[in-house]
Amino acid sequence: MRARVVTIVAGVILLVPASIGLIAASPNLLSPLPALTAMPLMFLSSRIVVSLLPSLLFFGWNVGLFRGETKLPKRSYVLLVVAAVLTIVWFVVGWGNGLHYQTARYVHNVFIINMAWIVCLAAGFWYAKGRSSYLLNVVLNWVLFAWIAWYAFPYLGEMP
Repeated sequence: MRARVVTIVAGVILLVPASIGLIAASPNLLSPLPALTAMPLMFLSSRIVVSLLPSLLFFGWNVGLFRGETKLPKRSYVLLVVAAVLTIVWFVVGWGNGLHYQTARYVHNVFIINMAWIVCLAAGFWYAKGRSSYLLNVVLNWVLFAWIAWYAFPYLGEMP
């Protein structure tokens, strides 16, 4: 019962980074308009509905958390690697547009912040390898989804 409550609370708290990522009308360092929420926002006019997406993905990604699963799933390691590589590709492809439509300062800072997220997540996942802890499982999955919801794949380009 405790694991179920902790997992639900963690998922609900994901509304905070998802909402912060969408607060601004144009990208800035606090609100970089990440692709996970900014793209659906182009089709759905409700920021509230779009902000729920990371929470729903968190719940669906690791349903074992509801049962108190202590081992970090391998798919979370894969998601971290794939998201990290795709974020780097995202910056390589969008760098020129970001410099043109945002500022060099914005693009450089958002890149550095994304790299810091990736390094911290990689360190956490490395630490978790071979360890079993429900709390560690919740925290690392939560931070992974918070990064994807708030900062990964920031908007680089002309505003629609």
